[in-house]
Amino acid sequence: MMNLKQLIETNRTYRRFDESYNISQEQITDLIDLARLSGSAANRQPLKYIVVTSPEARAKLYPCLAWAGYLTTWEGPDKGERPTGYVIILGDKEISDKFGVDPGIAAQSIMLGATEIGLGGCIFASIKREKLRAEFSITDQYDVLLVLALGKTVEEVVIETIKENDVKYWRDENSVHHVPKRTLEEIILRKE
Repeated sequence: MMNLKQLIETNRTYRRFDESYNISQEQITDLIDLARLSGSAANRQPLKYIVVTSPEARAKLYPCLAWAGYLTTWEGPDKGERPTGYVIILGDKEISDKFGVDPGIAAQSIMLGATEIGLGGCIFASIKREKLRAEFSITDQYDVLLVLALGKTVEEVVIETIKENDVKYWRDENSVHHVPKRTLEEIILRKE
């Protein structure tokens, strides 16, 4: 079993998957339970979830997402490399009109849980919200906050040190995905 640092180091943003590996609704439900148990501002717990695993529902969801803004020539994973599970994270406006950090906490809890069971994924905030709302009959009671794409990953992601303040991720000639990160020395302003 991985310790927390190993989970975080392994929990990268993955955008290509083995589509022959089917994630079950039970696996995703178990991951959502981690989010349920996580912190919530003022303990309001305003988040609701839609689990998407059927091929028909996945086909409806896929075009609602923008896959990689910095990879301008890549339109997303090819058939055979698409996610086999999704979680739509909604904010219930009857519980709260502000969702603050709750979606981020929930998404990270789900992604760390996915990493622990050998899966990976991508957190999407770039969503065609009205299209998704229509495809999944989501009423105005709910704000569409995030979508998590999940699957058995087939790509390698490596962390690089940022050069010349360039934060853009990129792929090399072998399709290895490179993600620049600031150094620890750069982000800690001071220790008092």
